[in-house]
Amino acid sequence: MIERAGAGPLRRLVVLRHAKSAWPEGVADHRRPLAPRGLRDAPAAGRALAEADCLPDLALCSTATRARRTWELTSAEWGTPPPVRYDRRLYAAAAPELLEVVRETPRAVETLLLVGHNPGVQELVLALAGDGLDDSLDQARAKFPTSAIAVLAWRGTGWQALGPGTALLTSFTVPRGEKDRKKERKGKKGGRKG
Repeated sequence: MIERAGAGPLRRLVVLRHAKSAWPEGVADHRRPLAPRGLRDAPAAGRALAEADCLPDLALCSTATRARRTWELTSAEWGTPPPVRYDRRLYAAAAPELLEVVRETPRAVETLLLVGHNPGVQELVLALAGDGLDDSLDQARAKFPTSAIAVLAWRGTGWQALGPGTALLTSFTVPRGEKDRKKERKGKKGGRKG
């Protein structure tokens, strides 16, 4: 499946949905901050990307406060964060608009991180993925929660060649911060008892 985009280097598009946001009264949607869970989950996303050796050469990020803060906390987990481009077009964008921005990526970039919003990021991943490893495609199709990370791989000489069905979804993960992991472990232990 990866070969369908053509010859060229292996490229990866890492799609990160912003971390859990708060809904304070009287705050415009574009300015909503991260919720406490989001403040824990965004660094966990950064650690997950580092552990998977999936650090980007460039990041594209929505201008919304919750996306910007997700990027800041995620990239703070790395030694030297890559350059980031904040783009207003990524805010509340549908898949075609997201793909248009991604296709503007310089040829030298082999791994690109996109920090955006649902439902657009989920639509983009499902549109680009011609196939997926394990059950990653089924997971992304069922639900694309906050802090979810989808990694798409494809071969191409430039980002303009990326299109529907040309990539392979190599992984889909939902990193959670320490407090949330403890809850999950406790819930699993409790579930085994009865």
